[in-house]
Amino acid sequence: MPKVRSAKRSRQHQEVQKQGINFNTTLGQHILKNPMIITSMVEKSGVLPTDTVLEVGPGTGNMTVKLLEKAKKVIACEVDPRMVAEVQKRVQGSPLSSKLHMLIGDVLKTDLPFFNVCVANLPYQISSPFVFKLLLHRPFFRAAILMFQQEFAERLTAKPGDKLYCRLSVNTQLLARVNHLLKVGKNNFRPPPKVESSVVRIEPRNPPPPINFQEWDGLVRICFSRKNKTIGASFRFTKVLDLLEKNYRVHCSVKNIPVPTDFDIKTTINNLLEKNGFEKKRARTMDQDDFLQLLHDFNSMGIHFS
Repeated sequence: MPKVRSAKRSRQHQEVQKQGINFNTTLGQHILKNPMIITSMVEKSGVLPTDTVLEVGPGTGNMTVKLLEKAKKVIACEVDPRMVAEVQKRVQGSPLSSKLHMLIGDVLKTDLPFFNVCVANLPYQISSPFVFKLLLHRPFFRAAILMFQQEFAERLTAKPGDKLYCRLSVNTQLLARVNHLLKVGKNNFRPPPKVESSVVRIEPRNPPPPINFQEWDGLVRICFSRKNKTIGASFRFTKVLDLLEKNYRVHCSVKNIPVPTDFDIKTTINNLLEKNGFEKKRARTMDQDDFLQLLHDFNSMGIHFS
């Protein structure tokens, strides 16, 4: 059995060597090589001739070239200078070269420029922070077509009651419409990753819901800290109670509201949850409207989460 694995690794290494590039998998470098999937992603992005496209992780430029053929401009963000050189080499001397703009560096630490559409075969380790960087970016973009690890994609699209429904599902779906487009097997990459992948379409809600996202996320974080526990149980932890009491007292101080001498944060929260029917509910079954109502109920009592 070890010999089989060794032979397989050897074949992969030879294939990479033919390209003249050693891919760094610690940077998430798994190059999408199937032209049909590349074409499908570009088509599903709906790129127009007037669009500026942001591509993250262009690798050797397989998708970049297809995007350049469709768009007015492609801004490709790449952390590896070797890949930057490879992409530039692909279009050098062609009419496409004037439409390509390279951003060299970590996309999470880079101020994103204006773009209409985002297309990315992301390093999977940055999936979550990149999604929220994207969704909080202004001005709004039209759509993003993103490749993720399959389980992460399923979390993004999960509905209340689903096994993978979580804080990520709730927060993403608050800010955007999310649709699963297609599954992508590991053999469509070079070198193949250890997991299956999926392509997802994300369209930001414009205008966004009129709530403070930090407040919202603070509430959702507490509710999903023990997603199988009741909401009542999630709000009995001492750390949670201490935080909310501190926030309440700051709110009262700022608004010049006297704090009642008999004020007790635990009793106040218990009464609120029981009165509005949330005490026995569980986060894994609650939808957007439930969380919006719960946030409104807390805020109306002067209890905040940020």
